[in-house]
Amino acid sequence: MPAPREFSDLTQDPQVRGYLHTPDHSNGAALALTHGAGGNAQAPLLIALAETFSAAGFTVLRFNLPYRQARPYGPPSPATAERDRAGIKNAIAALRKQVTGNIYLGGQSYGGRQCSMLCAEEPGLVSGLLLTSYPLHPPGKPQQQRTQHLPNLRTPTLFVHGTTDPFASSAEMQQAIKMIPAKTSLLEVENAGHDLGFKGKTKREELPQQIYSEFAKLL
Repeated sequence: MPAPREFSDLTQDPQVRGYLHTPDHSNGAALALTHGAGGNAQAPLLIALAETFSAAGFTVLRFNLPYRQARPYGPPSPATAERDRAGIKNAIAALRKQVTGNIYLGGQSYGGRQCSMLCAEEPGLVSGLLLTSYPLHPPGKPQQQRTQHLPNLRTPTLFVHGTTDPFASSAEMQQAIKMIPAKTSLLEVENAGHDLGFKGKTKREELPQQIYSEFAKLL
């Protein structure tokens, strides 16, 4: 596969910045992928997913959310969440200039939550959602459920959840997913935490292909 190249669209506000994976043989579809609160577009899981989907014919854009473009380290602020969602929407628009087929959207943890909120606000924006390590509640605070928008989410969605993730138990995830009036699927990763086994140089080599297969099956 061709090496990913740095990508930017500076015509929009927020700007779009990331890395574009162009497949050898395109299927006409594209996937926009973004990161969690402590990460960036170079997160190992995002790279592995981008390579797997690109090998299957997808054009893939790994992109940094606006808060991460503004500063290289540190968590996002609730005050900038709306701008982060605007950045996701701009990344989708940038991808629409690259392909003629369906656009899909994916995100890890905080990025995935913002993707799902955007899709709940704008049904039909993308053809499917891939949410890895959805942060259902803060660790140790199960009463603070982040589910208010889920009844408005009408986009087919695959959740990928580690069974030891402190941001949600498997039972909590299963219950939350029932709130979504769209086709959904849950891929559980045994004995994996919030990083799904992608921490530092550690990788679950088989997981990206499993995720791709479940996503294709869902859609």
